[in-house]
Amino acid sequence: MKGNDEAPLKEGEIASRYSVIINMILVVIKGFTGYLSGNIALIADAIHSFADVFSSAAVFIGLKLSQRKPDELFPYGYHRIETLVSLLVSVLIIITGLEITWDSIIYISNPVSEVSMATASLAVSLISVGVSYAIAFYKVRVGRRIGSTALLNDGKHSYVDVISSAIVFIGILGEYMGLHGFQGIAGVIISMVIIYIGIRLAKYDVLTLLDACIDTDSMEIIKKTVLSVPRVEGVHEIRIRRSGPYLFGELHIELERGLPVDEIERIISQINSKVKETVPSIDHLTVQPETVKKEEVVVAVPLADDQGMNSTISTHFGRANFFLIARTRKGEILDYRIIENPGKSLKTKRGIRAAELLKSRDIDVLVIEKLSDGPKLLFSDYLLGTVPPEGASLEEVIRKASLKFSD
Repeated sequence: MKGNDEAPLKEGEIASRYSVIINMILVVIKGFTGYLSGNIALIADAIHSFADVFSSAAVFIGLKLSQRKPDELFPYGYHRIETLVSLLVSVLIIITGLEITWDSIIYISNPVSEVSMATASLAVSLISVGVSYAIAFYKVRVGRRIGSTALLNDGKHSYVDVISSAIVFIGILGEYMGLHGFQGIAGVIISMVIIYIGIRLAKYDVLTLLDACIDTDSMEIIKKTVLSVPRVEGVHEIRIRRSGPYLFGELHIELERGLPVDEIERIISQINSKVKETVPSIDHLTVQPETVKKEEVVVAVPLADDQGMNSTISTHFGRANFFLIARTRKGEILDYRIIENPGKSLKTKRGIRAAELLKSRDIDVLVIEKLSDGPKLLFSDYLLGTVPPEGASLEEVIRKASLKFSD
């Protein structure tokens, strides 16, 4: 990780620390009031807040560990600890919901005949609504800013607290007005909401750990950003995976033929800069450049003689007597011509002379087993590629070479 990349995780760590302290205070207040009043809904809400203490503490630990530097064992860093912690939080949310459901059903079966400390219980639940909303808003805002799934999940869990405390308030009020068992009904409603939220968050965490493609919006943004870079003619095979609050991506770009190496490197650097501007959570992006595939491919084959499609393929490039140049489309030969190699009788630079001839004929693919350094350098920024001769006949060799580079 780069130096300033630890700052967002540090901010998330501070947010989760505050959450632990505030939720612990709420647990004490709601639990104490619920115990004295015998209010099952308030006790259930206190248990829920106690689960929040554990979840916020787990997020704090996860974000703390995520700041560790990459090493030999974890070359991509420790960011997935944050996702694993988020999954544990989600499971804890589900378990909490099931516990509240059980307690609420028992209360519905055996409701109390009279509500004690109704005013205090109503006041505590109302305070809990306001405090829970404030801490939830804070955690979600920080979580979105730093791209932390665990902190976002914890914030959403705190929003459940808002609903939970509001339902508790209504339940106590209903019980106070003579609707016996109403607190239990409120508890069941709370638990159903909690379980639903927990399952939804756990599903996201599991998919993230399995490298599932769940961030389609970022993929679309990356595609549009890459295509906006000058000289990029296409982009495909975009893959991204989430690791804690960060994204790791890879993609293939299609470039026009003949670009020098330094220009290709400049384009890749520009792509990385622009993508990180539009998708700040991208930690690392691997860009693989490719030459644009063509509908029609011109294939050149060195020949030892001129016998049309019955000619013998030459194993020597510079000393070949002739070159067959075939225009093809998806492996089908549209037409061809055989030209003499003007450099075959030269004492030096035969390969260079032959390469210059073929470049002047706009060939795309050269069929050759091995190419010497001079011609290889001359062709380096020009050809779609070279291939060894494969096939029982000259025609089959040309077809196979064409198919490897056809659109």
